[in-house]
Amino acid sequence: MTRREFMQAGIAAGISSALPEVCAEAVSLPQRKDDNGVFKTRLRAALIARTADPATCERIAAAEFSGVELTAKEISMDTARVFRANAGKAGIRIHSLMGAGWSTFNAKDPNTRRSAIDAMKQRLLVANECGASTVLCVPGRIGGMAMPRPSAFKPVFDPKTLELKSVVDGDNAPFADYIAAHNEATKRTLEAVHELIPVAAEAGVALCLENVWNNLWVTPAFMSALVRSFDSAWVKAYLDLGNHVCYAPVETWLRTERGLIAKLHIKDFLSDRTLPHEGKFVPIGRGSIDWKSVRRVIEEIGYSGWVSIESSGFTDAEHRQIMNRFFKGEGA
Repeated sequence: MTRREFMQAGIAAGISSALPEVCAEAVSLPQRKDDNGVFKTRLRAALIARTADPATCERIAAAEFSGVELTAKEISMDTARVFRANAGKAGIRIHSLMGAGWSTFNAKDPNTRRSAIDAMKQRLLVANECGASTVLCVPGRIGGMAMPRPSAFKPVFDPKTLELKSVVDGDNAPFADYIAAHNEATKRTLEAVHELIPVAAEAGVALCLENVWNNLWVTPAFMSALVRSFDSAWVKAYLDLGNHVCYAPVETWLRTERGLIAKLHIKDFLSDRTLPHEGKFVPIGRGSIDWKSVRRVIEEIGYSGWVSIESSGFTDAEHRQIMNRFFKGEGA
């Protein structure tokens, strides 16, 4: 039974709303070496790849990962079905698709905004054919104006309208352009995502907004407020554990987004206030993140599900070993 058939059957049975598959996914995922006897929460390891051709799927399976997240921008419905079959033969799962790059929901040109929304609609339908339960979405980005350094960033926003009022203590005049661009991007994102919700529900695929380096909603409270504002089971958070560490510890991100998280990315970040972004990305285990603490907080908030590794510097086998240690609470 396809997701669409499942939902239609549910409606026929009088079910007024259906929860996304991500809510129940952890109990029916492929069994490899992801389970452990230390924690109640169950994590599943995935690699990120461009396509799901036979060689890629076999490579991922050989490294004992349970799934893959795809990045290819152009995937037809026919190709999606082939990818799903390839993954199934290898014994892995295409669990998610990345959005087609940086979405331009906040573009000045209305035709560009329309193209971005339509592309995401198609992406949701393609994800269904791939067997994925989520699509990662970066709604847009802003830049090219004065912005505070991460350590000085203290946003004040309206929790209902999400209007950004100020970004630092004291004089905010130097950041007026940033505040205006941020509010415009929020307005356009709200419009776009509300239009996408019915498509996500029809496809049975959750639209997951990621905390990423787009200069928008960069604190846990702000990002969580954005996701919650949609009040929809089909809009979730895709939390990258290594992004925006310069704004708040990973543990704070996890606790603040509790109940909103559909999927996790894992990468490492080395904090250094002397650098432009007050830090830099490094191979997992070589940064400032306390992975033992992060695993305990994942248990605390009750997250079970996929963790896609988004890092370099190691072989597939070495990444699998890192994930094993992380899942067991032994660090990275």
